[in-house]
Amino acid sequence: MSVTLYNSLAQKKEELAPVSPPRLNMYSCGVTVYDDCHIGHARSLYIFEVIRRYLQYRGYRVRFVRNITDIDDKIINRANELKVGWKDLVARYIERYYEDMRSLGIPPADVEPRATENIADMIAYIEKLIEKKYAYATETGVYFSVRRFAGYGRLSGQSIEAMLTGVRKESDENKQDPLDFALWKASKEGEPSWQSPWGPGRPGWHIECSVMSTKYLKNDTIDIHAGGRDLIFPHHENEIAQAEALTGKPFARHWIHHGLLTINGQKMSKSLGNFITIKDALAKYHPDVLKIFFLQAHYSSPIDFSDKKMEEAKQAYERITNLLKKLEGSGASAGAADGGFAGPFGEQFRHFMDDDFNTPRGLSVLFDIVTACNKALDGAAGTERSEQLASARALIAEISSIFGLSYQVRGACGVSDSEIEALIAQRKQHKAAKKFKEADAIRKDLETRGVILEDTKDGTTWRRKL
Repeated sequence: MSVTLYNSLAQKKEELAPVSPPRLNMYSCGVTVYDDCHIGHARSLYIFEVIRRYLQYRGYRVRFVRNITDIDDKIINRANELKVGWKDLVARYIERYYEDMRSLGIPPADVEPRATENIADMIAYIEKLIEKKYAYATETGVYFSVRRFAGYGRLSGQSIEAMLTGVRKESDENKQDPLDFALWKASKEGEPSWQSPWGPGRPGWHIECSVMSTKYLKNDTIDIHAGGRDLIFPHHENEIAQAEALTGKPFARHWIHHGLLTINGQKMSKSLGNFITIKDALAKYHPDVLKIFFLQAHYSSPIDFSDKKMEEAKQAYERITNLLKKLEGSGASAGAADGGFAGPFGEQFRHFMDDDFNTPRGLSVLFDIVTACNKALDGAAGTERSEQLASARALIAEISSIFGLSYQVRGACGVSDSEIEALIAQRKQHKAAKKFKEADAIRKDLETRGVILEDTKDGTTWRRKL
């Protein structure tokens, strides 16, 4: 195996080197559940799923953890704005997050821990940082002492002096330095809180990821830490400081960051009226078309969403689906993906994807196969042509699986028969495990998409709304 990736910390491409190959631990910062997920979230969720699938394809045993931030200032503020309990708000948007994931055909990570389930671990972590004199308590919480950590600024490439420019002095007069950041926040009246040695409060955002990543990956050093470019400073910089101050070991071997998404050249914002949720996008475009759009840009590059580019992605997608219909009509069954006709295409695909997960070039191989198959279909029928088409069909399936392309025909309500059956099977598993809340969420999700489930003594049946 020889996969290279661009390490944001080293600022260069380097060979992937897990701590204990072929095992590979990967962590990605997840969503803060105070609103519907937007298409920027979709890109992050999808592209890291593609990377996970490709690493598995290359023989790594990947364990993937992605957290859910379910306590945060944004959550408290939104709950107050809507005049609902913060727990009710969180439950609603976690459910809608998983609805979006299912609609995109993206499975959950191996573990998706919630911050509020790990507060005891965070408190213990903070206590150790105080013991090591990397943190101190004030009346308003506990802060990390940035100047005590010599490596601060390595990831973002900033000096302490540069960071001080424009940093305002916090209202906490006991805070020792404007750069120091909160590990624990004392709660204000009416806010959710947990008991701690420093009084009732809640964890800071940064400590969540340092604690949950190492806890659930069972290692002080993560092989790959992933996230958006906007998280480099201060979030990921602070994660490194906390973790390495505590353990004295490198927090992550490789840091990968995806570029940000804009809408028609502008930053996505509700105030600009260009905020596009995943549900909005999938009401207009097939999930596979959205994925083709994402694949057309390298994960580390910015990407601009527009109707024109989505139409181009749709046309590209139809080239593949049109070929698949032809292959089905020709009677070509899937053969060996690496043999004969398809062999060079498979080698080229791996070459491109081994080079920092270059999906635009990897996708181009898929279209090269489409072109070659169309030429073969125009030729004379025979054993050779059948073998060529069979091997090509197998490789298309292999690449499509890595890219998460399903080619499912959506019904009028936007969900295919096979997806409905898969969700019914998943619901049955939830009910058997007494996870009734999760089972009911699937039923409600399907109902909003025009599918009615009916439980009978012989099992679950379904019908589409008229």
